[in-house]
Amino acid sequence: MTGIDERLSRLVRAVQAQARVPAVSVALHRADRPLWTCVVGGTGNDTELGPGTRFRIGSVTKTFTAVLTLQCRDDGLLDLDDPLGRHLDLPAHGELTVRRLLSHTAGLQREPYGDVWDTLRAPDVDELVADLARAERVLPPGRRYHYSNLGMALLGRLVGHLRGGTWAEVLAERVLTPLGLADTSVTPGPHAATGFLVDAYSDEAHPEPPTDFGAVGPAAQLWGTASDMARWAAFLADPAALDPAGAVLAPATLEEMRWPATVTDETLWSGGFGLGLILVPQGRRIMHVGHDGAMPGFLAGVYGRRGGEGTPGAMGVAVLGSSGTAAEVLDLPHRLLSAAVEHDPADIAPWRPGPPAPPDVRGLLGRWWGEGFEYVFSWHDGALRARGADDPAGKPPAVFAPLPDRPDVYRTVSGREVGELLRLTRDESGAVVRMHWATYRFTRAQETFDRYDFRVGS
Repeated sequence: MTGIDERLSRLVRAVQAQARVPAVSVALHRADRPLWTCVVGGTGNDTELGPGTRFRIGSVTKTFTAVLTLQCRDDGLLDLDDPLGRHLDLPAHGELTVRRLLSHTAGLQREPYGDVWDTLRAPDVDELVADLARAERVLPPGRRYHYSNLGMALLGRLVGHLRGGTWAEVLAERVLTPLGLADTSVTPGPHAATGFLVDAYSDEAHPEPPTDFGAVGPAAQLWGTASDMARWAAFLADPAALDPAGAVLAPATLEEMRWPATVTDETLWSGGFGLGLILVPQGRRIMHVGHDGAMPGFLAGVYGRRGGEGTPGAMGVAVLGSSGTAAEVLDLPHRLLSAAVEHDPADIAPWRPGPPAPPDVRGLLGRWWGEGFEYVFSWHDGALRARGADDPAGKPPAVFAPLPDRPDVYRTVSGREVGELLRLTRDESGAVVRMHWATYRFTRAQETFDRYDFRVGS
């Protein structure tokens, strides 16, 4: 066992022992190393615990439903700002939009009508829809974050309706099979861990009853292995590495899903929600993206890592546990991701010279001033870029793409002022003498807004 393997293994074993989790299964996926796995404990039944053991992943299921929803949007079947009633015949709440449901800002009550957690009986699709008129909208749409399993169940119903099948059928066809997630399904299969409630004051572990979430399945039904879930986390963080053709979802769409739509706590901005994805900032422009899951007897944490020095491509981790109360399971993914990068960072690729900037770009490279601040425009990796002269090293630059039908006009495709235009102005000789970015004037010397040039004093 290597040093990093031993270090990660100790983290897992400490959580299993100290949090008293009957079974823990962990996998770490990264593009530059073999898959790392670790299992500790026992299944609680007559099957052996191993990397192929399935665990209930609970609300991690929501990330799959969110991806299916964005697939429908990309295929032109819906718009994120469509009300549900445009596509489904609903007795109530048809005015709530797809976007609000994805980001848990629709204000819909948390669970379907009735005492689901008392009876452990979830409604079927017909019951779910029929009882919508008895479900409350507990907050005005857009007021704040309010988590809703019912909202995600409705999105699963929407996806199945638009694709002409059940949510489970569409999921298998359009996500699980293309990404090779063969050990993920709506049923536990023959090699699954038993979920437990561990007694608070003794070492007794009480088995939890099995549950089928019926029409609420799109919110919490799935079972999977740690290896599958680590691969899924890596996809959420770096889709181009695992799905280069964009067969499941375009990288730009995953980027859209990862953009924060709301914070989850108004006073402590330590976590946010995108479109179906939990966002956990780690400082220094590092983001962990994924979801936690909780079902009777099970907890799961599935997260990918983006940004930061030493972070490799396609990095994701899954921690699956067979205790419903060991909250340490939910913290462990973040500790493992950080430890793996700290003690086994990605190799540093050598810099190599590249082709020169195109002739029509060379004259605008260098330092410019806008709004009284200095910026540096450069050409790297085949694209025009800009960044503030005083920007920290880890801050992503603005990146521009030329508009083929408009000479000397660029669109900002990422970073500062994304979506805005950059327009070049040339003199009689063809030299770029000024630019306008998002309509703000950029010049080679620092100027006031009424064009006083500090370089020449006039």
